[in-house]
Amino acid sequence: MASPIRILTAVPICDGHDSAINTINLEFIRHGIEVVYLGFHRYVSDIVRAAIQEDVAAIGISSYNGGHIEFFAEVVRQLKRQGAKDIAVFGGGGGTITHDDAREMKRKGVDQIFFAGTSLTDMVEYVKKHYGKARKRRANSKPDLALARKLTEIENAKGKIRNPKSEKRQSGSDRNRKRAKVIGFTGPGGAGKTTLIDELVLRFLTQSRQSRVAILSHDPSVIGEGALLGDRATMINSQDDRVFMRSMATRGQTGGLSPATESCLALLAHSEFDYVIIETVGTGQEALPFRNQLVDQTILVMNPDYGARLQLQKIVMLDVADIVVVNKTDLERAKAALSEIEQRLTQNKRKQQIVATVAKRHRDTGVDELFGLITGGNK
Repeated sequence: MASPIRILTAVPICDGHDSAINTINLEFIRHGIEVVYLGFHRYVSDIVRAAIQEDVAAIGISSYNGGHIEFFAEVVRQLKRQGAKDIAVFGGGGGTITHDDAREMKRKGVDQIFFAGTSLTDMVEYVKKHYGKARKRRANSKPDLALARKLTEIENAKGKIRNPKSEKRQSGSDRNRKRAKVIGFTGPGGAGKTTLIDELVLRFLTQSRQSRVAILSHDPSVIGEGALLGDRATMINSQDDRVFMRSMATRGQTGGLSPATESCLALLAHSEFDYVIIETVGTGQEALPFRNQLVDQTILVMNPDYGARLQLQKIVMLDVADIVVVNKTDLERAKAALSEIEQRLTQNKRKQQIVATVAKRHRDTGVDELFGLITGGNK
């Protein structure tokens, strides 16, 4: 079976809403397309960086606020400068983009403009016809682009490609090679994992001006094999050249990860990053997504509204997590939840930390405490 088409969609800076692109995204994923959604109010550099790291076939831009000729053209220019001219650029803007504008944009390298009245079916068929083919690629020395393409190769092979960096880890000069610390985040949907990770990234970048962080983020595939890979849309601090973020769909595998996660993670851990953060999809009571060889530190993120105390006995990750983060502790039930979870952890008779956070709050002391626990245990 052919690998799913991957595209990135975004809304430019000064465009203040995303209702149109959300409708289009939904139609794409219903037809088996994996959509990396970057969100709205995005700069050209954010779009290009994301497209390269995600190794997408095309970028779809929804623009309703003017300035589209130069904005689209600048995306094309920056892709060429980064050696990624094989990534196509398409888009639309209802009645904002005129036919004269579209002709000028095509002269500047834009692949296709969809006008008001174009059906969603026509858009889907165009994307499948033009971006589902294998792309002609040239060898490229840009590190992020080369890494992204290797991750795609591994993902499309479902992790079956041998990874020399992983295999040589314990032999020769590679034995002393720097390996990133790998931190695994899991927990139920809505607990605030992505926001928490984004706040930690800010602290990593501030602590050292040379450090680099990789994020391997997961979202579920839906019926038809499409997926909405939307964690980038809520990232603010991670829009930085020192952060490499890759979104992965589960592609039929249960448990919160992808069939290729282990191999992709091994590659990232040996690719000159200081930290690699892996985030699972929102998981349930039974999930144990991280095997010992996958991560150095496991973090379970919960919110206070997990139900009755009995529910805590059913969450198996509470037995194995190194750190349990109770996020959204500004909610009313937080104090009781912290007490119940702490009692639950004492049953395990092993050293585990519990941290209370409000990740959405700037300079949250709980996030500072968590950052200290992560960096204090670095190898």
